Amino acid sequence: MEIDFDKKYLQELYEVGKTTDKKYRFPPQIVAKYQKTVAILKCVSRVEDLFRYHRLRYEVLPGNNERTESVRVNDQYRIEFTTAQVVSETVLTICNILELSNHYK
Repeated sequence: MEIDFDKKYLQELYEVGKTTDKKYRFPPQIVAKYQKTVAILKCVSRVEDLFRYHRLRYEVLPGNNERTESVRVNDQYRIEFTTAQVVSETVLTICNILELSNHYK
């Protein structure tokens, strides 16, 4: 999938491993797992391929009008994203990562 980041801190966390925005500070082990999970999102060609990775626990979040989906980073954190398919000669799925959130807050 092609990955777009909705917020700058999400891209910084993936590319650099930390962010300049002090509001978004995460423990190093969460950042490492976030990077690993985004790498998995990049390597799959379509959303259905995420079902093979049981630890991600892919789901469509209920109650959202914009069809927000999520995968787990660990038991506490998840990545929320939306997907769109562009149909051309090849089918391209674009994943727009919205948030790295603490599921229980």
